[in-house]
Amino acid sequence: MIPFRATARLQFHAGFTLDDALPLVDYYADLGISHLYASPLTTATAGSTHGYDVIDHGRINPELGGKPALERLVAALRARNMGLLLDIVPNHMGLPGNTWWEDVLTNGRDSRYATFFDIDWEAADPATRGKVLLPVLGRPYGEILENGELALEWDQAAGFRVRYHDRTFPIAPRDQEALVAGGSGPDAVAVAAVERIDVVSPAGDDIVVESALVQSTLVERPAGRSPDEIIALHAPDTAEGRRRLDALIARQNWRLAWWRIARDAINWRRFFEIDGLVGVRVEREEVFEAVHALTFDLYARGLIDGVRIDHVDGLADPRGYCRRLRQRLALLSDKRPAELGKGPAIILVEKILAADESLDEGWLVDGTTGYDFLDRVSGLLVDPAGEAPLTALWAEMRGATVSFEDEVLTARREVLTTSFVSEWEATARAITAVAALDPMTRDHTLPAIRRALGEIVVHFPVYRTYAGAAGFGPDDAAVLARALAGAKIGLGPADVEVAERIADILGRQAPQDFPPAERELRERAITRFQQLTSPIAAKSVEDTAFYRYGRLLARNDVGADPGRFSLDLAAFHALGADRAQHYPDALLATATHDHKRGEDARARLAVLSEVPEAFATALARWRNINADLRRDTKAGPAPDSVDEAMLYQTLIGLWPTGLAPADRHAIEALRARVEAWQLKALREAKRHTSWTDPNVDYEGGAGDFLARILARADFVTELADFVARIAPAGALNSLIQTALKMTTPGVPDLYQGTEFWDFSLVDPDNRRPVDFDARRDALAAGATPTELLAAWRDGRVKQAMIAALAGARTANPALWARGAYEPLMIEGAQAGRALAFARRLGREEAVVVMPLRAARLLAGDLPQVTAESWGDTALVLPATAGEAPLTDVLSGQVLPAAGRIPLASLLKDFPIAVLTTPAEGT
Repeated sequence: MIPFRATARLQFHAGFTLDDALPLVDYYADLGISHLYASPLTTATAGSTHGYDVIDHGRINPELGGKPALERLVAALRARNMGLLLDIVPNHMGLPGNTWWEDVLTNGRDSRYATFFDIDWEAADPATRGKVLLPVLGRPYGEILENGELALEWDQAAGFRVRYHDRTFPIAPRDQEALVAGGSGPDAVAVAAVERIDVVSPAGDDIVVESALVQSTLVERPAGRSPDEIIALHAPDTAEGRRRLDALIARQNWRLAWWRIARDAINWRRFFEIDGLVGVRVEREEVFEAVHALTFDLYARGLIDGVRIDHVDGLADPRGYCRRLRQRLALLSDKRPAELGKGPAIILVEKILAADESLDEGWLVDGTTGYDFLDRVSGLLVDPAGEAPLTALWAEMRGATVSFEDEVLTARREVLTTSFVSEWEATARAITAVAALDPMTRDHTLPAIRRALGEIVVHFPVYRTYAGAAGFGPDDAAVLARALAGAKIGLGPADVEVAERIADILGRQAPQDFPPAERELRERAITRFQQLTSPIAAKSVEDTAFYRYGRLLARNDVGADPGRFSLDLAAFHALGADRAQHYPDALLATATHDHKRGEDARARLAVLSEVPEAFATALARWRNINADLRRDTKAGPAPDSVDEAMLYQTLIGLWPTGLAPADRHAIEALRARVEAWQLKALREAKRHTSWTDPNVDYEGGAGDFLARILARADFVTELADFVARIAPAGALNSLIQTALKMTTPGVPDLYQGTEFWDFSLVDPDNRRPVDFDARRDALAAGATPTELLAAWRDGRVKQAMIAALAGARTANPALWARGAYEPLMIEGAQAGRALAFARRLGREEAVVVMPLRAARLLAGDLPQVTAESWGDTALVLPATAGEAPLTDVLSGQVLPAAGRIPLASLLKDFPIAVLTTPAEGT
């Protein structure tokens, strides 16, 4: 296998295809990347910009160039000894154009694919029982029908279908035959003339695991009314036509409904609360094989080297899934081309870990995709001394002292009761079914179980537990105990007892200890619960509380806990050592397609923790001079103090280095980007407006405020001046963050384009086209980091540092891949403003030294601590260090491998030093 040294993530879509990546292969190879890391490549909904709405797992998306383009890209990668990591989406699928889903809508419970999707065919609502709820209507069903927006139509290939604007829905085979025969009621139903033909592609083509519906009788109709006559009978412009059409629709395997009832009545698992993404039951063997057929083919043929598993916590059994995937890929290893060498597949999981949560090694994966590292390194850059003043400042903006935990609890309750009512109800019913089997719990009613369950979910401290047939392990038991303790605070005595019994059902009692029928019900209840807490966590924390709590936006990003203001150095060192021991191949991410702010925007915002007084002064000044620009609305001033304060932080974070206040064209482009962010932020916060109930008055007022403050010369000048004062420290933080990513245990991951400064915002801003020509030209110029330091504003210094450190990883792969992590001592006046560690493997060694939270040590406009500021501060190398001299990869200095090295001399040419010994055998 190609050594797994560094990845570069690329987002593929119709505007950036697999062939568009071909010219980048040499660039990334020269940069030091070992593996490209692709967004999902299987066929997605037409026009998808991200690929996570897969509709066909068996085919490479034609919009990306199809399998031929993939083969061309892989050939180019192999020519440069590079590999490919593929993002796969086993948890859910998109709906429009999905033939599996179409088959379910056509044939209902009789569909071959009825068990592929997580559908509750025994819904509580009789109107939905035995059907699939489709909440796609813009208004209530009766209004849509009466208004003539539903109509029967004829398609020569597909037969009769019901049209609603640009969407159509299939008629069941029994009704197709009846309609073709000239009837319109159930008494006219004949044997269905619909055949299902399973299609399996020949070797070398796309893997097609679907069914083709062939309705042969529709081509040669028996004698009866013509399609036009039948359509006329169901015409929506007459009362009788609407009655017939309504009766026909009522007999289908689907139920059309107003989109607003989805939260209360949907009877299939969604991805979060997105009605266009349906949950897949990949825990079933036949589904697992169908979903992964193409993945297995690509791996066996040597076209991919591993996978990134999207949203692993959405699966019924993440541990079992990962172990099965590892086993299946291992069985294919011998089929891979011999020239690729031997070695296990790379398997990484997209998972958010709480601060005190670890990844179970029993999953047999190589680690996470790096959200945990993003959180840790961001926390390390934040100065704990800024916590008290910034907390007080935020309380002033908020009008009350509200912790992030308080915001999360409020958001969890809102999200549960407004967006996931149907999932909550289904889980409560599953628990009630178990409770009914035991005389001791039979009197626990559904409403009582619903109440107690709701409080447990609201207080759940992590994404989910992983109980199975054996019930809870120690970690899961501790998690539920915490949730139960919180839940009891808000429950009455009777419901506290119900909560205790719920905990028994959810895993304190092992399902395997009960008779088969009860065991099945218990496992179903556990699965329902575990697939409920995960989306509640995501939607309440990342997509709600993050937009309500703005103490320091550097800490508001995927995987982070803004309630934990900073991370101390000892904890960071401990996490590095732990990663070296347990997950040395985990990804180290600092930017992703899902981040809330670019890595360098967060690094700059972290500086506010070092200058909280200056920020407080600026914030008060800006709110004062812009007060006359706020608009009064029914919801209050737009923006209010919370939204205004978060807006100013956002502007500080993304303001381009060197942007002149007089450059109106550039400021207008920036305004458009921030306006899109602002609208999303306001709706995600759900304080004054939301996606489901937009308050256009408040949104308009906030948008006008943004435009007006950016048109005000005095404000823009002050903003630019403030950014200019903290930008060098922000750039230094960025270089520190990048160096840590490139040198601590794990595999560094670069998100597309972030080798230059990344001041992006949440998607879609973080998925804008990248100027790869500028990056290729800069790398080809071959300037060193020290040569580019003075021109730091253009970002080339960051790229040069990445190239130098990636080169070191290439020259000595074993050291960086498996070397131990050991903290080193710094002594002297500024010992608390620096960090150092060593990576050691046998006689090979690397020593990494850099400043930390050093804004007050800078002088001038360079992101570098001066020799005078360092004073007597020095690195102390242990006596056990090797004898070979150390060479600084970044500055070229050669230094002894032992003794005391003053930072004033060590860091005189570049703010960071990475000292290495020659690799063994060189």
